[in-house]
Amino acid sequence: MPITRLNHAVLYVRNVARSVEFYTEVLGFRPVDMTPEGFTGAAFLQAEGSVNDHDLGLFEIGAEAGPSGAGKASVGLYHLAWEVDTLAELEAVHGRLVEAGALVGASDHSTSKSLYGADPDGIEFEIAWFVPPDRIDAATLAGRTSIRPLDLAREKDRYGATTPGASTHT
Repeated sequence: MPITRLNHAVLYVRNVARSVEFYTEVLGFRPVDMTPEGFTGAAFLQAEGSVNDHDLGLFEIGAEAGPSGAGKASVGLYHLAWEVDTLAELEAVHGRLVEAGALVGASDHSTSKSLYGADPDGIEFEIAWFVPPDRIDAATLAGRTSIRPLDLAREKDRYGATTPGASTHT
């Protein structure tokens, strides 16, 4: 049985209300009512345009929780990656991440254009736009082995601000 996509992710956070505010205001997720009756300290969020019942679950473990040691002192998840449909959408996310003080990087991976952010608990995530298959040539494929700084203006000039990315391209 092949896996076809990621349905949702669940994160442990220090303060669920603070995390809900971040993911709704900065990334456009919306809360969905599916917390079990009598259960506190949890929230479920759905990405705009998603058909999943939820895309992100948040479970509060308290303010005293330490930062994740994943990648530093222990194994664990590095980041989640979400996709946007157009470079204009990626640019809008860039502005919201900068405004929230949450942008930690921006990279051109040749076949994808990515922003990296961190939520209030320091959990990193990636927001990416993928080059449509019909726009990928040998030079683009060869460039996948190097990571360059992302120049959104240049990429919008090259591909168009509203060109649908790989998974929505027809």
